[in-house]
Parts: sequence; C-alpha cells; structure tokens
Amino acid sequence: MAVAFDKENEVRAEAKWVRMSARKARVVADHIRGRSVPEARTVLAFTPRAAAREIEKVLKSAVANAEANHNLAGDELVVSAAYVDEGPTIKRWRPRARGRVNRVFKRTCHITVKVAPVPTRVQAPPAEDKPKRARRSTSGTATEAKPTTTRKRAATTRKKDD
Repeated sequence: MAVAFDKENEVRAEAKWVRMSARKARVVADHIRGRSVPEARTVLAFTPRAAAREIEKVLKSAVANAEANHNLAGDELVVSAAYVDEGPTIKRWRPRARGRVNRVFKRTCHITVKVAPVPTRVQAPPAEDKPKRARRSTSGTATEAKPTTTRKRAATTRKKDD
C-alpha cells in the first residue's frame, strides 16, 4: 500500500493489482464516498460483496496512516475520495470442445481511498437588513394590485338566407 499526503490535508492509501474487476469494486466504493470513517466501516462490514473486504483493508490503512504519520484522530476523519482504476488484465486460455480455445480475462484493479479531517464550519457575519420586495402569493398574483385587461370579442351574427 502506498502512502501520500496531498496538498489539501488528505491522507491516501492504495492497494494495487487487486485480483478483482474494477467495475465490481466501483459499486462498493460509491457507497462510502463522502461518509465519516466510522459510518463507512459499518457500511463495509454489512456489504456482502467481496470488494467490500478489499476496500475495508485500504480504508483501515488510510486511517492508520493519518493517525501515525499526521497526528489526526481516526474517528474525526471523512472519506473525501474513493475510486477504483483498472489494472493490467491477465490473459489466459481455456480449452473448449473440438480443439478450440476461448480467451479468459483475469482483471485487476487499483483501489485508492483518501481521508481528510472534517472541515470546520466558519460562521458568516450576520447579514444586514435588506429592503423587502413585494411577494407573490401561491396563486401567482402579486400583493400589489395589477390592472387587469380583458379582450372582448366582437359579436358577429350571420343572416340566414331563406
């Protein structure tokens, strides 16, 4: 597993050449992106897919890197990014009937998980009083009276020829 500290206070862990399809692992990685670390661990523990075990290992490694190398509390981290890239595909051959052969693709993937501290919210200064505008009611008419214009059709009558 590789370790790196990004510019934006993120700690990263990678697992390379995992013997699993990237498409299958992406389904699980989408579940934990943006969640807190304890919540992501719970989601992965109850996910029945095989990719959940591999992603859980990478998440555990990223949290350990943050705690050991950057003095961050593990429970106060959030999964800022989780993505799965395709690795090299191993090509094998399987014998088939009548002397033929089929190609078998054994796919691999690279799993990356980035964790970052929870951003602290900065409170904005109180807004100054702004002049209020005329509000519209739910029926679509303004509270101020609008002149109504109606168009009347000219009555046309036809004379019947007897």
